[in-house]
Amino acid sequence: MKKVAFILTVMAFFASSCNRASQQHQQVEFGRLDIYENFKSEYFPPRNILIWLPEGYDNNQKYAVLYMHDAQMIFDQNTSWNKQSWNIDCIAHKVITDKSCRPFIVVGIENHPTDRLTEYMPEKALDYLPQDNALLKKLDREKFIADDYLKFIVGELKPFIDSKYSTLTDAGNTAVIGSSMGGLISLYALCEYPKVFGAAACLSTHSPVAIDDIENQAPVWSKAFRDYLSDNLPAVGDNRVYMDCGDKTIDAAYPPYQAQIDSLFAAKGWNNENFTSLFFEGHAHDENSWQKRLHVPLRWVFGGRTL
Repeated sequence: MKKVAFILTVMAFFASSCNRASQQHQQVEFGRLDIYENFKSEYFPPRNILIWLPEGYDNNQKYAVLYMHDAQMIFDQNTSWNKQSWNIDCIAHKVITDKSCRPFIVVGIENHPTDRLTEYMPEKALDYLPQDNALLKKLDREKFIADDYLKFIVGELKPFIDSKYSTLTDAGNTAVIGSSMGGLISLYALCEYPKVFGAAACLSTHSPVAIDDIENQAPVWSKAFRDYLSDNLPAVGDNRVYMDCGDKTIDAAYPPYQAQIDSLFAAKGWNNENFTSLFFEGHAHDENSWQKRLHVPLRWVFGGRTL
């Protein structure tokens, strides 16, 4: 594993000011980025891991940890396929320096270019589908590896991060965040490992769940996921969940399905102290929209509970 560190000059917070030179590897405007190439796992092929450390990172201080999916898209728009990114270094720097969040580091996990859907689809939710479901019959059940993906994070990556960096290791200081299918796997991670992940932030969560043929399959697949949640949501306590969606592009289909998930959380006794679901008018299903509102889930996860 090769470590590449970038320590760059502090610039303005706003994403529009984050102009980066095009490089093979992502770069940041704030803090330091450590890149571990081809991080090995016993569960699947190696992938790159990107660790962002805030300005003034100090081994004598302990930091909360945010695990983030789709790491190819989170720092540098110049290296992403659509020339968009979350610009999380800019947003994280802002919420840390204005003290609306306690200091945290970001652990970005690159997705597999061809296996993203099978990594992020909540695997145990498939067991709640009717076995004669037409779409399920087209898919190879054995290819879904979300459970192995989470085992990698919990059993291999987290121990490495906690040994290499100055972290707060408890669930209350460990969170996971993602968008679209990354939102699904983030909520799944909290359900499967509630004592590891204290909070999950799920942006533009792919609530219809169906991998394709959303119009016909979404009612069945989304119900299967809700049935999984009904059986596996942690009891109301210390865990917290943030969810949201917009109303443009793919997000336009999400509000009715998200409303059903919201009702499930309410029926399970989750309230605004531990669950929030927000709607962002005019926001689309892309990194530009997620970047605009990223400060909101970050403050929910690592700040106070009031947005």
